[in-house]
Amino acid sequence: MAFELPDLPYAHDALASKGMSKETLEYHHDLHHKAYVDNGNKAIAGTEWDGKSLEEIITGTYNPDAVAQSGIFNNISQLWNHNQFWEMMGPGQSAMPGELEKALTESFGNVDKFKEDFAAAGAGQFGSGWAWLVKDKDGSLKVTKTENGVNPLCFGQTALLGCDVWEHSYYIDFRNKRPAYLTNFLDNLVNWENVASRM
Repeated sequence: MAFELPDLPYAHDALASKGMSKETLEYHHDLHHKAYVDNGNKAIAGTEWDGKSLEEIITGTYNPDAVAQSGIFNNISQLWNHNQFWEMMGPGQSAMPGELEKALTESFGNVDKFKEDFAAAGAGQFGSGWAWLVKDKDGSLKVTKTENGVNPLCFGQTALLGCDVWEHSYYIDFRNKRPAYLTNFLDNLVNWENVASRM
């Protein structure tokens, strides 16, 4: 069965007052995300991956020895990444649950240091990619960054929070100011309850 573009969990203009405009969501969700869905479905049609889950396709097609990944991986991984991304943000005021704050403090010293590390990872990712807060295989929390569509599933990690640092995610609202976009994401857009639910 073909994958479908999920609806946004909020209206296109719901994040506008928090720094992500209706225009950005119209381009990013309705055009970019939809292209990953459409191209991913075409790429897997008639292959061994047809009928498999997103996670099975991602872990099964990722090549750790290659810089350039296959068309199947690139589109399916980006489809999964964006499915998570919309859920990790929200229009309401989101207080950080105590268990998440405790885990971040244990891993990074305090929440501000986590935010500093996360923003630095995103700003330091050369070209397109993602910044992540992950739960590693040993249960520890780490900040990582990945190129293009690569995500924590490729390394056996659990994605708790991801921020898209491809230019289409921020250029309409922040032009070339990626660090400002990342700071705004952490301070205004993240749904911390969703992040905590992934632990």
